[in-house]
Amino acid sequence: MELDRLNTPTTFEMPLEVLGHELQFSQDPSSKHLGTTVWDASLVLAKFLERNCRKGRFSPAKLKGKRVIELGAGCGVSGFGMALLGCDVVVTDQKEVLPLLQRNVERNVSRVMQKSPESFGSIKVSELQWGDDSHIKAVDPPFDYIIGTDVVYVEHLLEPLLQTTLALSGPRTTILLGYEIRNTQVHEKMLQMWKENFDVKTVSKSKMDETYQHPSIQLFIMGSKLSAECREKSGQATSGKDDLEIGMEDKNSEENVVIEGSGHVEENVEDHAKSIPQNGKLSE
Repeated sequence: MELDRLNTPTTFEMPLEVLGHELQFSQDPSSKHLGTTVWDASLVLAKFLERNCRKGRFSPAKLKGKRVIELGAGCGVSGFGMALLGCDVVVTDQKEVLPLLQRNVERNVSRVMQKSPESFGSIKVSELQWGDDSHIKAVDPPFDYIIGTDVVYVEHLLEPLLQTTLALSGPRTTILLGYEIRNTQVHEKMLQMWKENFDVKTVSKSKMDETYQHPSIQLFIMGSKLSAECREKSGQATSGKDDLEIGMEDKNSEENVVIEGSGHVEENVEDHAKSIPQNGKLSE
């Protein structure tokens, strides 16, 4: 069953049911900052976690107590998905976005705590300007997971994002990214940069929620190249359901797409918003 798209940039409130919780995310249609809108890729990621949480690497048993940081969190949807699975999450963005992000965190933590606090991890808000050493140090890396959705759309942000991700990573960090392709040139450059630094896998469409997916939206799972090489040498690359390769497409697949979207101010906000049809279907 297809649902009407809920994340139109012109709505002030966006309800979302995820992992049995009725959440409510505020948006700010009057803002010129893209971080104040819930973009589709964050919904796809949250629903991917919901679909794959019964067993394997995204089960509460495996995620409980894991440290997670979300880059360009915007309204905080993806970070909440991880917190609902028992992770201790830091959602980050630029200073201008933090008041709305903090409001969404407080509102939804209150909702969760009234229903089932025992399964919830934690979630807090922090400012993180990419490339700012003091901000990076303040969040206390490394993290078990780094997540982000629709966080880059222009080429000059690619290097700061990469360097920040590397600074937040350890040898066992998993990076989970979701994004909608909008710029082929940025896509090609970004893909090249990530493949030079990480083992990159694309999530198969069959592993996504049947409704919350779209042909132009991809999810990537990335890890240390060194860790991937060790797994291959030890014969573990295809032996466990928790491995990156399970349910993933080849890292050289033509479906690999670039990261773009919210988290930073864009000059042409109207063109960006038009990429999401107001009364469309998420799975069209």
